[in-house]
Amino acid sequence: MKYVSTRGQAAPVDFVGACLAGLAPDGGLYVPETYPQIAPAKPDEPYVQVAARILSAFAGDAIPEADMLEMCERAYVSFAHHSVAPLTQAGPGLWLMELHHGPTLAFKDVAMQIIAQLYDYMLGKSGKRLSIVCATSGDTGGAAAAAFAGAKHADLFILHPHERISPVQRLFMTTTGAANVTNLAVDGDFDDCQGIVKSLFGDKAFSSKVGLSGVNSINWARIAAQSVYYAMAQAALGGKIRFVVPSGNMGDALAGYVAARCGLMTGGFEIACAVNENDALARLFNTGVMTRAPAVATPSPAMDISVPSNFERLLYEVTGRDGDAVRGVYDSYKQAGEAALPETAMSRLGCVGITASTVSNADTLSEMARFESETGWLICPHTAVGTFQARQTPRDDVATVVLATAAAAKFPETVKQATGLDAPLPHRCGKLLARGEVFERLSAELSAVRGAIEAKTHMAP
Repeated sequence: MKYVSTRGQAAPVDFVGACLAGLAPDGGLYVPETYPQIAPAKPDEPYVQVAARILSAFAGDAIPEADMLEMCERAYVSFAHHSVAPLTQAGPGLWLMELHHGPTLAFKDVAMQIIAQLYDYMLGKSGKRLSIVCATSGDTGGAAAAAFAGAKHADLFILHPHERISPVQRLFMTTTGAANVTNLAVDGDFDDCQGIVKSLFGDKAFSSKVGLSGVNSINWARIAAQSVYYAMAQAALGGKIRFVVPSGNMGDALAGYVAARCGLMTGGFEIACAVNENDALARLFNTGVMTRAPAVATPSPAMDISVPSNFERLLYEVTGRDGDAVRGVYDSYKQAGEAALPETAMSRLGCVGITASTVSNADTLSEMARFESETGWLICPHTAVGTFQARQTPRDDVATVVLATAAAAKFPETVKQATGLDAPLPHRCGKLLARGEVFERLSAELSAVRGAIEAKTHMAP
């Protein structure tokens, strides 16, 4: 199983190479050279077994299937719900896929727990040590911290936008007490953090010196792991399903597309991306123009992203896998702050089964209150973006599944504002508030972040 870069100037690599590198040397994102065809999940098939089958298909000969199954078993034993991603009915034809039963109460745990197992396995085999860098809009950092704390073969560096995530989100990444986890609070927004990460990867000398790797959704293993719960939903409900996906970096939506390409969505494929007032993704789908705009603060901070990284993978597919075309779009965007998609790509984009629309801050808050009034359940502001979009576009010909991306308890202030109710942490997270925080505040400068990594990595001179 080989992986190629979306920008067409990097040599193909195997699954191990794609995972450990994160970003391709030419600045592109890795995708499979060909998509494997995978047998759909069965209704009675445990999540762990489905995950092992799907990840083994993407790994090819790089990892024995028995080893993959053992890693999946270790990854998901920490989840509070045996089903990992259970479906709960919220109304006629409406379901929530609960992705918040992991250790940090967010969907990022589903992929990050297995990625940590994969890294430990692969690095243990090679005898290497890596410096993993992670930009986060709130949830990825906590999930990575929980997964990699105490890892034998990796140092983790988390970049989060200072005072632009919820306090609970911050605590999950700043209270591990692990010597190999460093938290960097950057004076900027998520796009500043993501831009710094990409620049670090672009510095070949630095990347080589510290053994740089990334676990954002730029990492293919994240996409592969997230495709599993789409297969599980298909097996449970059968028929055609419309997935409504709260979207920031587009990793979750892209995982659904990948599941469909691999034959896992037997009922057909339809995804409605619901974005907040940072509507770059919606503008891309609706106008075909990629534009630069500063991210604005919203009640759903994990989606406060102005440049959805995983759109690049979809663009690669709708250009007919034309690396030159993809590179041209992103070069233009980098130089001018704006780039139009090729006409052929735009026409094909309308046929892939993905749409995108925007939900306002006011509608997000009112949806949280409405949902609690009608169901008795508290939902997080990101999930509310999804349920609002589902309610605005009712369908009676398909089952609608909204991805519940985080627990309400991660955003108690917003829940209180919207509903007047408290959203306490579950008992299993009770000690979180009592732990001491450790993080370092930095300017949004490449040199500052690079210096912090060099000072603490085990590979630094």
